[in-house]
Amino acid sequence: MNQWRSPTAEKVFRKEQGIAVRSAGTVRGARRTVSVADIRWSDVILVMEDKHKSRLQAQFRDEVRYKTLHVLDIPDEYKFMDPELVDILRQTATPLIRSAMR
Repeated sequence: MNQWRSPTAEKVFRKEQGIAVRSAGTVRGARRTVSVADIRWSDVILVMEDKHKSRLQAQFRDEVRYKTLHVLDIPDEYKFMDPELVDILRQTATPLIRSAMR
């Protein structure tokens, strides 16, 4: 629903020099829903759960086919900017982001 985890990730990584980030939800009714333009804009896509990856692959099959897509396996049990969530995001997403920058 693009309420807690992804907006937290966007806020955390927005401050990183050399990268640009966006967050969006994969279901209708999300605060901000992912679009074709978002997929085309991205170099790497990080999702929180396998079901998000599956939805992107189903809805945007042609667009995600040649994109790097990673599942972070972060359960939906955190609130916005929860310190534990921030730590998990830094540990799991940072290496993937840095790898994509090379």
